[in-house]
Amino acid sequence: MEGDDAGGQSAAEPVHDLRHSVQPRLQDQDEPVADDGLHQLNGDDSRDAERLQGRTDADQQIFDILARDDFQGPRYDRFVDELVRYSIPVLRGWMYSGFIFTLLAKRGHALQPHDFERELLASDSDLREELAIMTIACALPRFRQRALIEGGWTPVGGASISTYFIGACTYEFANEFRRWRKGEERHRRALQHLQEHSGDPVSPVRVDDEVLGKMVVQGRLSRIKNTRTRVAVALTIDDCPQDEIREVLDAASVRVVEGLLHRWRTNEQRNWDREEGDEHGEPGRR
Repeated sequence: MEGDDAGGQSAAEPVHDLRHSVQPRLQDQDEPVADDGLHQLNGDDSRDAERLQGRTDADQQIFDILARDDFQGPRYDRFVDELVRYSIPVLRGWMYSGFIFTLLAKRGHALQPHDFERELLASDSDLREELAIMTIACALPRFRQRALIEGGWTPVGGASISTYFIGACTYEFANEFRRWRKGEERHRRALQHLQEHSGDPVSPVRVDDEVLGKMVVQGRLSRIKNTRTRVAVALTIDDCPQDEIREVLDAASVRVVEGLLHRWRTNEQRNWDREEGDEHGEPGRR
């Protein structure tokens, strides 16, 4: 997904308030984002305050319509789709820039990311996407219950629904980041164990028969930047079943493992073709 450094992108109608990307003052899940916090972070002048009020009024109308449906059904599903379409690029952008850590630190949730963790978030688009999707997936049920059903969000709080949801997602990101960090440590230990017991590298070992046809050697593992992917490939070489790989990675399903391997095979095929083309003085296949 492009434009991570922009911090957001437009969403389609009819939830028109989601067009406006903001950087909300963080609150607890059941505490609205105060208007003065938005003013402080965004430097809104009086015209911005009027626009904010207009968005909040529109949100109230949307809220009333969704409430009549008990916050379920086709209209609620479309509302959630718009909310997700808005939130993913915002969260990705904040991870790309590191702004999300600044927000959390201001609210007493300092994650203290290492430099290599910041660099990985800035360079690994798949990781940003994975964390954004997991964050939103975990935030949505509680947002529906606390903000909508229990009335945690109100227009009096001064925040649009999208701003309120992003505040909730930001807190949920802290939990997801901690889980990811613990998983990375487990993966590093697993990879270290594999390397200690793998013996000497052998000639190209076929990982599977679809794209590369099991054409990876132990020495190429170090080229894989994403730790989860590196572990998945290493365990596959070791003939580990995908269900066991899923457990090691603490992945939601085997399809997650399949996705990691598929993206790796695609990238590796491009690299292999490029190297083969360079060896023969010809451009690699695209």
